[in-house]
Order: sequence, then C-alpha cells, then structure tokens
Amino acid sequence: MRDYEVALIAQPDLDESSLNGLIEKTKGWIAAAGGQVANVDIWGRRRMSYAIRKQREGQYVFIQAQMSPAATREVERNLRFTEQVLRFLIVRADE
Repeated sequence: MRDYEVALIAQPDLDESSLNGLIEKTKGWIAAAGGQVANVDIWGRRRMSYAIRKQREGQYVFIQAQMSPAATREVERNLRFTEQVLRFLIVRADE
C-alpha cells in the first residue's frame, strides 16, 4: 500500500448533497479497489486560471488515500467516466 493524493475539480453548479455524493462515490471506488481513505479536504468553489468545458470555476476536493498502484487505474477509469468531474489527478504522496 502506498500513499496517494486524489485531487478533483467538480462542476461548480453542484449543490452540497451532490458534491457529498460524488465524494462518497469516489471513496467507495477507493475502498472497492482495496484502498483506505485517510483524509478528505474540501476547498470549495474556486476560480480556475482557464476554462474547462466552458466553466471558469470549480469545486476543489483533495482526498488522501492508501492503495496499491494497480488500484489507481480503476479509480482513474471511474473518475474519467463521471460527468460531474471536470478534472482529476492522482499522484503518489512522497513523505
């Protein structure tokens, strides 16, 4: 198990319950792949430096998790097909 940071930008027009549902779905994907979520940090709505899908703002969420390197591919695939996610990035956390 390695430490990873999952950063995602969700659509700005999501209400609080939809955003929490997206976070719970992402945590479920991590758990289903054999990982564990250590921390969830919601930064909220921020202005982006450039437009993504004609959106100038997004809701930023950072998830710290422990999972195997093979599990990251499954989480990436699920995030890629989620319409509510504008961008995501999974990086290995170096300590």
